[in-house]
Amino acid sequence: MTGPAAGSPLPERGPALVDLLDRLLAGGVVLTGDLTLRIADVDLVRIDLHALISSVDAAVPAPWQEVAA
Repeated sequence: MTGPAAGSPLPERGPALVDLLDRLLAGGVVLTGDLTLRIADVDLVRIDLHALISSVDAAVPAPWQEVAA
């Protein structure tokens, strides 16, 4: 028989991936990065990434003006 024996407690497991994502998005996540494509010490393309990812809540106002219809 495989698995835990009858009457023994189940092994403790860490938080689920969904719970971790919920915690991260509740506080917000900032992603930053730089990518440079270079050939023979000449920069051809440079990409800078700055992104803020967070959850949306009705209690937090939108950063843009709402247009009246």
